[in-house]
Amino acid sequence: MSVSYRQPGVVLTDRRFTVPLDHADPGGETIELYAREAVASDKTDRDLPWLVYLQGGPGFGANRFIGRPAWLGRALKEYRVLLLDQRGTGASTPANRQTLPLRGGPAEQADYLTHFRADSIVRDCETIRPQVTGGAPWAVLGQSFGGFCTVAYLSLAPEGLSTALITGGLPSLDAHADDVYRAAYPRIERKVAAHYARYPQDVERARRIADHLLTHDVVLPNGYRLTVEAFQSLGILLGGSEGSHRLHFLLEDAFVRTPRGHELSDAFQEQAQALLSYAGHPLYALVHEAIYGQDARPTNWSAERVRAEFPRFDAAKALAGDEPLLFTGESVHPWMFDCDPALRPLRETAELLAARTDWTPLYDPARLAANEVPAAAAVYHDDMYVDTAHALTTARTIRGLRTWVTDEFEHDGVRAGGPRVLDRLLALARDEA
Repeated sequence: MSVSYRQPGVVLTDRRFTVPLDHADPGGETIELYAREAVASDKTDRDLPWLVYLQGGPGFGANRFIGRPAWLGRALKEYRVLLLDQRGTGASTPANRQTLPLRGGPAEQADYLTHFRADSIVRDCETIRPQVTGGAPWAVLGQSFGGFCTVAYLSLAPEGLSTALITGGLPSLDAHADDVYRAAYPRIERKVAAHYARYPQDVERARRIADHLLTHDVVLPNGYRLTVEAFQSLGILLGGSEGSHRLHFLLEDAFVRTPRGHELSDAFQEQAQALLSYAGHPLYALVHEAIYGQDARPTNWSAERVRAEFPRFDAAKALAGDEPLLFTGESVHPWMFDCDPALRPLRETAELLAARTDWTPLYDPARLAANEVPAAAAVYHDDMYVDTAHALTTARTIRGLRTWVTDEFEHDGVRAGGPRVLDRLLALARDEA
């Protein structure tokens, strides 16, 4: 039974759907998907086209907007919007340390999680689309990993789409995870250098915190072991529009004087805990590298292995000299499954996924080259999360795709830019710009 309710300027309706766990076995086990329908409060009786929003991640539910912020207000001028919690996220059938043991042991859990990549998400969309639109194609807006899903949609079921809009999410069609991270680490280093240029006082602050963590065993209030590698991973903030400022404010008052000497303050630890914990989105850690798996080569903890090729990220070596500490970015490492209590029970499951050799292709270059769906993509210049060169190579493969390459925004431009990013993409897709 659907439930509707109001927020300022918008009417929301909770929608639930049943889909196969494995779309190759439509009569087998099922899971539940949750989505929130949104329509402008003055258009509730209008027959509007639909737009489905695919969130970034993997592993995050759709935004829980209040009212009509960011891109949503622009979309609601002409669409009904479906904010989909992709399988395993949000209010859809969850996949986490509490629920995965229902599958059995680590091997069964790993097998289950192979069904949580872009191809399954696209087939979920195609399963629920007739129930939502009556069979009509809908527009899709894909942010980050949602853009990866959109490219998979154009590969697997373009007949379901009226328009494809992508923000910061054009994947390489054939790069192995190793290629992705070899491109990423130099990009991350540039972002860290830009942060220190803005906030030069943070060089010494970051070194001091790292030195403390190398010589002290720090356990955060939720049981998270704050190692120096975990501290470095806070650099993931630097890919967002406000991230450099947020990192600066986190670092500025990290220590407090106590009877035992200087220690990391409760306030710092509380903020670090909120930023580092995967309790709310464990799928991000579990299947992050699997989104790059497309052949028999295992991902095999790619980000960790490739990091060793960039010794400047070694904290101990930086502190032994006078080099600034380098933060890292969007990457998953095996030590996370030791540090984070939300991930510890899933360590063996993660190891099995990292060793897997039966990944199947997610994209169809030939079908993309014959694309007929109006499509546009925002490509953020020097995006910390998605390599610009990889994105533009893919853009050239998708027939008719129009790109907007900009350095006005970081990876979260569709949020930070308000209606402007979506407005621009719609104009490009419609040949109005």
